[in-house]
Amino acid sequence: MTVPDVRVDRSNPIPLYYQVAQQLESAIESGELAVGERLENEIALADRYGLSRPTMRSAIGHLVDKGLLVRQRGVGTQVIRRSVERPVRLTSLFEDLVSAEQLPSTRVLLLERLPADDGVANQLGISVGTEVVHLERLRFAREEPLAVLRNWLPVAVAGDFSSTDLEEHGLYTLLGRTGTRIEEAKQRIGATAAEAKEARLLGVRKGAPLLTMERLSYNAKGRAVELGNHAYDSSRYSFTITLQSP
Repeated sequence: MTVPDVRVDRSNPIPLYYQVAQQLESAIESGELAVGERLENEIALADRYGLSRPTMRSAIGHLVDKGLLVRQRGVGTQVIRRSVERPVRLTSLFEDLVSAEQLPSTRVLLLERLPADDGVANQLGISVGTEVVHLERLRFAREEPLAVLRNWLPVAVAGDFSSTDLEEHGLYTLLGRTGTRIEEAKQRIGATAAEAKEARLLGVRKGAPLLTMERLSYNAKGRAVELGNHAYDSSRYSFTITLQSP
């Protein structure tokens, strides 16, 4: 059990609980406190750092609210993987992870051309058997697997980007370089149980709950240019939607 060094400055106007929370968060971000590691109980930590129990409870509660710690009955307080919260908007996952400072990286699993089947052809508004580019990627956030991304694009839209391009840039950035700008999309969010392949890639058990997102994107002329079918580790990922009254 790692016990990070925490020092507070009582002359500092920043509340003591927040000083403690910041230092514990730094220990988590640096890996000094690893995912799955348990903390001492609040009484022991308060004594160790020379703080009151309410102050220590507030510091721990702050990190629980941020998704860095979890309290479990019979287990105690543990470090967990940071959850990625994504606003629902017309951007790529890569762009959103960069904005959230989640240090995205990508492993390209498939980059191939194949004839469109009935489902893909119907969605993209092309004839069955028309050649499309099929992508399958594993997206990481802070070096931990987050999502399996599957996409289908008309050959004329996809251009000739490589696996290296897909590892270094988001798909929408690459499409922009070919002159394709995404103007509108229809999106459906759902849930599913992880199949064997998804479970292996995401490091979860088979049957674990996954969030799903299916998106059909259109260019300025109203032509479908990208079909995406993505699956996310639900323990690390959520969508946020802003609602307004009519």
